[in-house]
Amino acid sequence: MQNNELIKYLRMATDNYGLKIDEALLSQFDLYYRLLVEWNEKINLTAITDPEGVAVKHFADSLAFFEYISDIPECASLIDIGTGAGFPGVVIKLIRPDIRLTLLDSLKKRFLFLKELTSRLGIEAEFVQGRAEELGQDLDYRESFDFVVSRAVARLNVLSEYCLPFARLSGRFIAFKGGDFEQELDEARKAVQILGGKFDKAQSFELPLGGGSRSLIVIEKIQPTPEKYPRVNGRIKAKPL
Repeated sequence: MQNNELIKYLRMATDNYGLKIDEALLSQFDLYYRLLVEWNEKINLTAITDPEGVAVKHFADSLAFFEYISDIPECASLIDIGTGAGFPGVVIKLIRPDIRLTLLDSLKKRFLFLKELTSRLGIEAEFVQGRAEELGQDLDYRESFDFVVSRAVARLNVLSEYCLPFARLSGRFIAFKGGDFEQELDEARKAVQILGGKFDKAQSFELPLGGGSRSLIVIEKIQPTPEKYPRVNGRIKAKPL
């Protein structure tokens, strides 16, 4: 049985988005929501479980990717760093099934959920369990992706060292952040330059239905990341670039 509240709020939250979310997609989002709530009783996936909160703060927030990133090549590769419950990577894949999606997270139990989720949704993804600072040195993943996305809570100077090594030259790292991002931008400028990136744009926006202020920060990869980055985790956090 569909959750009519979830569908109602998702329609309202995406009404002004330039996306075509038909009945089939709405059914997939509804299934996503029901599985999220079911699994959240067994493992900690999210503190937000009400239909309006998930529709706005998880689904609509993830879908903002398409509002500000328009030139997405066919079959582009995308890795979601610290994917958690699949936001934003799985949501992006639902809209663009051609995208080659990789989900990276350090906790095995989250992949139990994500594997059932993607199977039930009928979408394909590669699951990589590990730490970003280690996988960023792995030649199978390093500088291999058109898009690197993350909604992780780390400060941008730290998050950039985790994420930029995965972006190929001319690829982009998109950080989903809160609305107040100016200070983070300023403190991350050195790190972004060292890691081979260049700030492309930072776009702030209001989530629908009073969901709060958010922003997308887009960083283009213009030079290879020096081999010594990313450093070990303790070093990244203790001494940010």
